[in-house]
Amino acid sequence: MKRPAALVALLTAMFAAVLVTPAKAASDVRIEVLSTPRADMVSDGNVLLGITGRHLDDLKVRLNGKDVSSAFSRQQDRLIGVVQGLTDGSNTVTAASSRLVITNHPRSGPLLAGPHETPYVCGTADFVTLAKVKLGPPSDANCTVPTRVDYLYRSTADRSLKVLPATKPADLATTTTSDGRTVPYIVRVETGVINRSIYEYAVLNDPAGGEPSVVKAPSGWNGRLVYTFGGGCPGGWYQQGSETGGINDDVLLGQGYAVASSSLNVFGINCNGVLAAETMSMTREHILETIGVPKQTIGWGCSGGSYQVFQIADDYPGLLDGILASCVFPEVGFATLHTITDALLLDHYFTSATGWTDEQKRAAAGFGKVGTIANLAAAGRRIDPRVYCPAQLPVEDRYDPVKNPNGARCDVYDHQVNIWGTDPATGAARRPLDNVGIQYGLDALNAGKISVTQFLDLNKAVGGFDTDANFVPARTVADPRAISTAYRTGQLINGGGGLAGTPIIDYRQYWDEQPNGDIHLIFHSFSLRERLRKANGDAGNQIMLVQAGDAPGGFSTANPVLTDALASLDRWMDAVDADHGPGTPHAKLMRNKPGALTDACWSPTNQKIVETQVDGIGTTRCNTFYPAWPAPRQVAGASVANDIIKCRLQPLSKSDYKVKLTPVQWKALRQTFPNGVCNWSAPGVGQQPPAGSWPTF
Repeated sequence: MKRPAALVALLTAMFAAVLVTPAKAASDVRIEVLSTPRADMVSDGNVLLGITGRHLDDLKVRLNGKDVSSAFSRQQDRLIGVVQGLTDGSNTVTAASSRLVITNHPRSGPLLAGPHETPYVCGTADFVTLAKVKLGPPSDANCTVPTRVDYLYRSTADRSLKVLPATKPADLATTTTSDGRTVPYIVRVETGVINRSIYEYAVLNDPAGGEPSVVKAPSGWNGRLVYTFGGGCPGGWYQQGSETGGINDDVLLGQGYAVASSSLNVFGINCNGVLAAETMSMTREHILETIGVPKQTIGWGCSGGSYQVFQIADDYPGLLDGILASCVFPEVGFATLHTITDALLLDHYFTSATGWTDEQKRAAAGFGKVGTIANLAAAGRRIDPRVYCPAQLPVEDRYDPVKNPNGARCDVYDHQVNIWGTDPATGAARRPLDNVGIQYGLDALNAGKISVTQFLDLNKAVGGFDTDANFVPARTVADPRAISTAYRTGQLINGGGGLAGTPIIDYRQYWDEQPNGDIHLIFHSFSLRERLRKANGDAGNQIMLVQAGDAPGGFSTANPVLTDALASLDRWMDAVDADHGPGTPHAKLMRNKPGALTDACWSPTNQKIVETQVDGIGTTRCNTFYPAWPAPRQVAGASVANDIIKCRLQPLSKSDYKVKLTPVQWKALRQTFPNGVCNWSAPGVGQQPPAGSWPTF
């Protein structure tokens, strides 16, 4: 039956009305957390949100049913605002038909790292702000003090920061930011406590224009945030500390960078990478909720600072967009502890062994100087619960196996007990430390630098550690659960997580051949490079720059090598951000890397040599100047990746030895290694990729 045209038109209009998607349907509105990478990792009852979609001007936004629309302002094609009043736990934000669940955590934490450590000594009474004022005693067990904001200015007289008076002073400097604006050198400094940690950050802002906000950026800000991380590790437990990684950098502040740090991001105060990530995440979130979202966040740190930037970038993607690190180690728990505990065992052995020359000791250890063995042995005591207790920790609270067996154990593993768990047999933290099957000095034997007798005696007598780091005849055996945890949760850096998409500038002053040795060995940079290569197919996102140990300026903005590198890093990140094409984050990094940003070293006379940095001794111009001496496990046959916690064992084979062993010597070797020796070509026991990002404990 043919319908009249009028009826067809009416039916068509009716169906069209039914099929039209409502203007405020979920597909039209998107709610996004801007102040932290994850909606389940919000803290302090506040969150910075962005809302995009249609009909934004009359949109109603609700938090747990309460209208919070007034918190939002229009910024071009989106709404942006800080929503306050979140309760601890689950919260729901709605806009039109869109819904976002946000999990809030207390300002005092925890967020990622598990229950707070006790005892815990507050440091606010001794902390001096940039305004030269002490924060004063805390008001509670979480070391809380009132947040303070100070305005300072840079003086033309001596370049110091001084408190800004009511009338602008005659010696007020001006500065030109990296984006070309000349502004008064007036700095807004905020200091307070978040996550039981003292934080501070500074940014150029002229108070004549008012306080900054998420919709009104600080007047001199170049849009970038540099987060500084402090070094150390020994003594880094049971304390809040009274210093940060430092924010008073004339070059960074003068160019317009916001500069931030926190006391628990100094590894000499807190030697726990997860707690460092937690503190940085919460501090960064607060900054973003105060002055707005930066273009990029850059991690800046040396030694213990490098531990933090690599673990945070790889395991907690979204917190750091670029890295400029020095005195590089991949992480503390393995790259460093493997090397320094091996040195501790070797040093203990050599103390009583006879017939060894200094050159033979050096060859067996691998280091460039024999003094490195004793130097690193002292650092190896950070696994001893009795040696590196911080001065602030009362003696009566400290562990003593006889007098106070339940006291605070001052070592790396027990400080990280939330990560490793407790060994029910000992009450101490489980340890991912192992040297079973390691043939110390193997390459030195095969090169004819030590004798078979020395090799046999060394491996028979070197021994291991008990729970309290006492020397024992047996080798150290790692806890299987701790091994699994290390790999699954990224405590041993894999390189294929967030680091795959992070530009890395690895700057190093060469200290391997200091007369008395040094812990900051260049092979660690090649360990990181090899892990990146294994995970991603190449390590092109790591740029290595090497200078002499006495290079003027060192790792600071007083060194033009560093300021040039920072400018190149900015251009690299900007290019990646502008690239909306296909490909993985790593692929985007590779196709946007500035052509002038390449590996290089500077000769001792400061001549720049552009060449790929390679692991080895004397094979290139750079490693002729700055050879990469191996560590004890490399001398034993391990890869420079240094990523095997516990090696798989294989039967002894005479073909592995380039020297002839007598039947008596062969029998002695079999007695020393009754279950076999390390097969370094096989994956380690329990070795596996990380289970995912943002691990919590």
